[in-house]
Amino acid sequence: MSKTYEKYYVPAQSPWPIVGAVALFLIAFGAGNYVNEVTRQQPGYGGYMLAAGFVVLIFMLFGWFKNVIDESMSGLYSVQMDRSFRQGMSWFIVSEVMFFMAFFGALFYGRVIALDWLSGGSNNAMTFEILWPSFEAMWPLLKTPGGIETQAMPATGLPLINTAILVISSVTLHFAHTGLEQSKRGQLKIMLLVTLLLGATFLGLQVYEYIHAYRDLGLTLASGFYGNTFFLLTGFHGMHVTLGAIILLFVFFRVLKGHFTPEKHFAFQAAAWYWHFVDVVWLCLYVFVYVI
Repeated sequence: MSKTYEKYYVPAQSPWPIVGAVALFLIAFGAGNYVNEVTRQQPGYGGYMLAAGFVVLIFMLFGWFKNVIDESMSGLYSVQMDRSFRQGMSWFIVSEVMFFMAFFGALFYGRVIALDWLSGGSNNAMTFEILWPSFEAMWPLLKTPGGIETQAMPATGLPLINTAILVISSVTLHFAHTGLEQSKRGQLKIMLLVTLLLGATFLGLQVYEYIHAYRDLGLTLASGFYGNTFFLLTGFHGMHVTLGAIILLFVFFRVLKGHFTPEKHFAFQAAAWYWHFVDVVWLCLYVFVYVI
């Protein structure tokens, strides 16, 4: 009995992985230097490297996505290739979960363990009496042992509005997906566009929140552990929302060109997975950073 084998397309060598690696290096190195420059109030080149990294990253996304789209529309992908894409996207999201778990772990360590040590807990009573006898163990840490004072970002106002925006964006994206599966192209286009607008609104309000934190609350990167974890978690999440919005923008342009069918639309589905993931992360972040 003869066996039938599916053709598995293997693309030619691509420059995009190394371009992406350069982009991530520039972002990481630039962000680290930029944070130090802002904290020490010393101008430098970190901000320029960070901006260059994002430019290279966007260039890489455009080039790599174009290649993948061309290959897909040329009929080069098989069912097995689709399974590979699903597995790859699934593991990518798992890695992103671990990424955020590390930062939530740092928040837990600081709030539950380090804060107790600073207040003289365990065997640190003598250290507490010598180094910072007036220190109060409370969260948010509004006064550091070094004397830097700040104000906490409230859970109401902009953070609550942004939470509602992201939750609604998940709902609109679900309806866009439903429209695609039911061949309702009008519903697909409108709901996907609304999702993009909601994502852009979220990012705009987050920028305004940062301005409010620096200008009105004295909440900066120099505000000790509370300020550091606040900007670390919300900033990295904002970066992921930006990436998710860029991916959805590519998907939206493909929808306008008539791509995707009810039977074959994993690119849309992968983008939806990622967007729902960043929404869930924000809900956890909102509870542990703003509320508790």
